[in-house]
Amino acid sequence: MNVLLAQGTAGLYKILVIGGVILLLFIALILLIFMAKFFNLWIQSITTGAGIGLFDLIGMWLRKVNATVIVRSQIMSVQAGLPVDPKRLEAHYLAGGNVPNVVRALIAAHRAKITLDFNHAQAIDLAGRNVLDAVATSVNPKVIDCPDPSKGKVFLEAVARNGIQLKTKARVTVRTNLASLIGGATEETIVARVGEGIVSAIGSSDDHYHVLANPDRISKAVLAKGLDSQTSFEIVSIDIADIDVGDNIGARLQAEQAEADMRVARAKAETSRAAAVAREQEMIALVAENRAKVVLAEAEVPLAISQAFRDGHLGVMDYYNLRNVQADTEMRSSIASPIRSVGGDAKSS
Repeated sequence: MNVLLAQGTAGLYKILVIGGVILLLFIALILLIFMAKFFNLWIQSITTGAGIGLFDLIGMWLRKVNATVIVRSQIMSVQAGLPVDPKRLEAHYLAGGNVPNVVRALIAAHRAKITLDFNHAQAIDLAGRNVLDAVATSVNPKVIDCPDPSKGKVFLEAVARNGIQLKTKARVTVRTNLASLIGGATEETIVARVGEGIVSAIGSSDDHYHVLANPDRISKAVLAKGLDSQTSFEIVSIDIADIDVGDNIGARLQAEQAEADMRVARAKAETSRAAAVAREQEMIALVAENRAKVVLAEAEVPLAISQAFRDGHLGVMDYYNLRNVQADTEMRSSIASPIRSVGGDAKSS
């Protein structure tokens, strides 16, 4: 029985040994696979002192991080003397950031002696701004056209106090302000503010001759307003690239005002004429109404005479005397009439 137990123990030992060997071979095979996959990156990291080991590369693969991007970015930072913790590079990659762009921006800022740390650089990158372009613009200022030709407007139009229109074009030189890049206004705000300042400066000029003689006074006045406040840029200079004389807006406005005044006067005169015509028609109607009243009153006279005859207040002779007086009055009126006198003169002639 002891023999059987010893044989069983020996068999189990052999099985365990074989299983261990198989497991080690399997692990070695996996390591060989990963070595073949990451050998180049691992050698690059070792030879450059990037400090990223094979197991770090395997961990990146498991976390779905592009190991090539992280290793090469770390090599750039180490070679530039600005080593960054690879874990921070991985975190920025997983957050959707552009790791090589951030590292290049840090190197460019360091070379240009511009203060920029990794936290600020990755914050700018995650905010959707091109941090490398921002550093480049901070080192090498760029020029912005005002107004922006891409918006379909070529000139800024402003009117001096004497009514003359001036058409101007300015060029604004700006450099990036890294401290206010996050949350700062963009180029469109700079263009809008500069345009507003130029229009205001021209509008406050007494006449266009002063502006044409000294265009730099406009740029100086605009630059003194601090238009780059709360923006992502610092205005270096504002230069008037072109200035032309436009229309006489003041004269045109005066002509339009005179035309409008004349139309108002015509409307008032027409209103007065219409009121006069209406008044005339009212008077004609009033005269006709009074004549009707006279006719009605005259119609009551025969009735009154008849009533007087009945009552005995009027005799026949009285009536005839009344008729004679009426006939005499009518004759006198006809003789005194102008038509009658003109006709008489014509007959006598």
